[in-house]
Amino acid sequence: MGKVKKEKIHLVAACGTGMGTLACILKEMGHPVTGSDQNVYPPMSNFLAEKGIRLFSGFDPENLAYGPDLVIIGNAVSRENPEARAVLDQQIPYLSMPQAVNRFVARGKKIILVTGTHGKTTTSSIMAHLLETAGLSPSFLVGGILRDFNSSFQIGSGDYMVIEGDEYDTAFFDKGPKFMHYDPYITIMTGVEFDHADIFRDIDHIKEIFSAFVRKIEAQSHIIACLDNENLNQVLTGCTAVVETYGQGGDWRFSDHTQRAGLTQASIQGPGKEFSIETGLVGRHNLMNTLACIAAASKLGISDTMVQKALASFSGVKRRQEIRGIRKGITVMDDFAHHPSAVRETIAAVKPFYGKGRIMAVFEPRTNTSMRQFFQQDYPDAFLAADKVLICNPCVKKNIPEEQRFSTEQLVADIIKKGGDAYHFETPSQVLAYLVPELRENDLVLIMSNGGFENIHNRLLASLE
Repeated sequence: MGKVKKEKIHLVAACGTGMGTLACILKEMGHPVTGSDQNVYPPMSNFLAEKGIRLFSGFDPENLAYGPDLVIIGNAVSRENPEARAVLDQQIPYLSMPQAVNRFVARGKKIILVTGTHGKTTTSSIMAHLLETAGLSPSFLVGGILRDFNSSFQIGSGDYMVIEGDEYDTAFFDKGPKFMHYDPYITIMTGVEFDHADIFRDIDHIKEIFSAFVRKIEAQSHIIACLDNENLNQVLTGCTAVVETYGQGGDWRFSDHTQRAGLTQASIQGPGKEFSIETGLVGRHNLMNTLACIAAASKLGISDTMVQKALASFSGVKRRQEIRGIRKGITVMDDFAHHPSAVRETIAAVKPFYGKGRIMAVFEPRTNTSMRQFFQQDYPDAFLAADKVLICNPCVKKNIPEEQRFSTEQLVADIIKKGGDAYHFETPSQVLAYLVPELRENDLVLIMSNGGFENIHNRLLASLE
């Protein structure tokens, strides 16, 4: 990466996953780093403290009094934030998160960028592990903790860097998506669906964003795209880049898919290739994520044998079908699923492995999109494969007009109308009070939330002791 001046750097809104990870990277590179956040999130704030990063609680111009050389401003921060105003008034140099990644981490690297509405974190993680197994010492920046590294980042010595490319906006001074800041060597596109209702009007708005991204990169990047996603196919119409596809009928496909003993086996077919794989990942959606990485590995000249070795040894990502514990034969699993498609795929993925018991799906809709009515009609079908569904009101409050607000009570009523067994709860404590006496050996409790859910996983495990 070359020598970089050891600047004093302050991060505003440092407890987000991406910003907290960036803070750790900068600290590891030798920069004196501080951060601030209004709602200090213990898992991240404790992690930052362990890395020797001073964290201010709350936003205050005094947090800048020590004179940082550079301020990195997260996208959760508005122009009216007191620290942001102070940065502008004092003319302190500032950057957005992706600008900082380019400046300090990705410079001189060949970027493998993973984009799409779903599967970005898992796909990025598989790709990083594959490159590491192949001895290529990649750098990576991923929105989850890779179990094989116990980290969401690495500063490697090799030529490649894997970045999870987010379509969410960049900063108050740059409302374009984060992924527009990167110039990828290879771009993986997992699919396009409607999400992030707080910043996107509808699916056409999202397709416009992805289309603009494709136009930006098509002269330089090799694109690997999911053929099974019609919205993505529309985005790629007229694209002049070299595009390889994966999925049913794509350039890269899988067949003879079997799941047993917690493992997935499949035969992989690609241009001039056919070989078998075995992985601890389960579900069709994870096989699709794997296919994308196999296509990228082939483009990089990584051997089929090395690909097989990497996939067999991949340990997964925390909060993606992560088993948090087993008590009295009852399994408690944590998953990040919140979009209806992700909920449906996750339930379908785990169900074959718990045939002797029941799938008890516990769901907290707490994203900006899931707390609004956009998917009110889509969620009921997503839960029907579960044996029992427990829907809890979100543990966070957001200023959403009542006429736009998602109804957890209506979701439960609609699931019941469709023949499902569903229940509504106001709080996680009520969920636990109902759930614990109901559970029996061989059951799986699948807890789906993109937040802490008031530590419901550990509280459930403790109650089952």
